[in-house]
Amino acid sequence: MKQYLGALALAATMMSIGAPAAAQLLVGQTSGFTGAAAAGVKENTDGAKLYIDWVNAQGGVHGQSVQLVSLDDKFDPALSAENAKTLIVEKRVLAMFLGRGTPHAQALLPLLAEHRVPMIAPSTGAMALHKPVQPYVFNVRATYQREAERMIRHLSLVSVDRIAVLQVDDSFGADAVQGAMAGFDGIGKSPVMLEKFDRSKPDFSQLAPQVAKSGAQAVLFIGSSGAVAEGTMALRKAGSAAQVVTLSNNAASGFIRLMGDYGRGTIVSQVFPYERSIASPLVKEALELAKARQLDGVSPAMMEGFAAAKVLVEGLRRAGPNPTRERLLAALNGMNRYDIGGMEVSYSMTDHTGLDFADLSIIGSDGKFHR
Repeated sequence: MKQYLGALALAATMMSIGAPAAAQLLVGQTSGFTGAAAAGVKENTDGAKLYIDWVNAQGGVHGQSVQLVSLDDKFDPALSAENAKTLIVEKRVLAMFLGRGTPHAQALLPLLAEHRVPMIAPSTGAMALHKPVQPYVFNVRATYQREAERMIRHLSLVSVDRIAVLQVDDSFGADAVQGAMAGFDGIGKSPVMLEKFDRSKPDFSQLAPQVAKSGAQAVLFIGSSGAVAEGTMALRKAGSAAQVVTLSNNAASGFIRLMGDYGRGTIVSQVFPYERSIASPLVKEALELAKARQLDGVSPAMMEGFAAAKVLVEGLRRAGPNPTRERLLAALNGMNRYDIGGMEVSYSMTDHTGLDFADLSIIGSDGKFHR
C-alpha cells in the first residue's frame, strides 16, 4: 500500500512539472481601457501580459501563478480611486500595477498608505512620484521632466528656436512643463507661446490659429493621444506647418493610428530602448515571446509593460513562497541593480526611480517609430 501511495505521489509530482501554475498571486490594475488613453493602455497591458503569461506557463512564481485583475477607470482619476479601493479592500491584491495617468496615480496615494500596498510601475513619469520619495510607489521609467527638457534641447540643436508649448490643464501638464521650461532656460530662450487646454474637452479652435500666427517652428504637445491628434489636425487646418513633438505617454501604435496622415514626422520621446533592436537583451526577449504568440512585434508602450512585469515578477519571487504586502515592499526596497535585460533597476528607501533612460523617435512614412 505504501509503495502504491508513493507511486501516486511521484506521478502527481511529475505531472506538475512544467504545468501552468494555479492562479493565486493577485495583482490589481486600474487603467483607462476606454477613454482618451485607451490605445496606450491596451499596449502597456499587452506587453505586461506577454511576460506574465510566459512566467505562468513555466510554473509561475514559487509554484503560484500571477493573476492580473484589471478594472477600467475610463481615464477618470475619481474612478481610479474607486477601482483601487475595490481591488485593495475586497480583492485583497498584493500590489497595484501599471495604472495610467498622473492625477490617477496621485489619487491612489492615500489608499496605498492606509493599506500599506505597493504600487509598481505606474505608467506616468510625474516627478511627484519620484521626489520626494513616495514609500509605496516603485517607478520603472524616467520622468516626464527629463523627457521634456531633452526635447527642447534637441530642437535647439537642430536650429529650431521658435517653440510653442500646449499643455493639458492637469497635474501631468503642470509637471511636464517644468521640464520644458528647464530646457528653455538651458538654451537661453523662452517659448513663443505657452497655453493650456481642458483635459476632458480639449478645444483647439482658438489655440491653433494663435500657434500659426506666432510663427512657431515646433509645438510641444503635452497631453493624451486623443488630444494631441485632435490638436495636430487643428494646427494643419489653421495653416501651421510646425513640427509636432510629444512625450512618451503617446509612444504607442494606437497614437500613430489616431494621427493618421498627420503622424509622419512627429517626434515622440521614448523611455525604453528601440523596440526593434535585438542588440538590447530586453527587447530581444520581448520580440522572441511576441513571435511565439504570432505577433508582428512590440511597440514602445508594450516594452514599458514588459519591463514593468519583469520588475513585478522579480519582486514577487524575492518576497518568498507566501508573499504578503509587507514582504513584497521589503523585497522591492532591497532590489539592487536587478538586470531586466541590459538595463539595471535599483530601489532603496531613499530612491524609487528605478530607471532613468530617455531617447527620441520619429514617426516614419511607414507608420512606425524610428530612431
